[in-house]
Amino acid sequence: MNRKGKIQVFTGEGKGKTTAAMGLALKAVCENRKVFVVQFLKPPDSSGEHFSAKAFPFLLTILPMGRKGFIRKSRTDSSDTARAKRALEEARNAMTGGGYDVIILDEVNVAVYMGLIDPSELLEFMDSLPDILELILTGRYALPEVMIRADEVYEAKNIKHPFDIGVAAKEGIEY
Repeated sequence: MNRKGKIQVFTGEGKGKTTAAMGLALKAVCENRKVFVVQFLKPPDSSGEHFSAKAFPFLLTILPMGRKGFIRKSRTDSSDTARAKRALEEARNAMTGGGYDVIILDEVNVAVYMGLIDPSELLEFMDSLPDILELILTGRYALPEVMIRADEVYEAKNIKHPFDIGVAAKEGIEY
């Protein structure tokens, strides 16, 4: 590809996809770049990154669009679909007029997998990305078409995790 900006995908069964994207966001903010993060499945004030964004109010915008509680594919409803579509529209607005350097679509791959967003809408979003923007897509179940369009694809693989033996996630570390 001959783009100045890149499209990166963080997918796979292991943990760390959002963490990797937020690491890139922090690096960009430290270089005085504006970052827009839209979270498709997370509710407000539910993750550490929501609180850390307050330290960079002019450079880092995080917009959590999910509802409270864990969303399962078999239990989605029309409000989940409406939230996901609105999240993609917010990202489109940021892309076209927000003056951002980096856009992160957190858990967008899962939103597509759950049927909350039509795959063609995500692919069209990717295809319309201006050359100057960096786009990062996170979440399990990235479609082959998404990975083909990307410049970089990273797969997180779970080798060993304390959750596997019943150890709960740590606040401030895993969420």
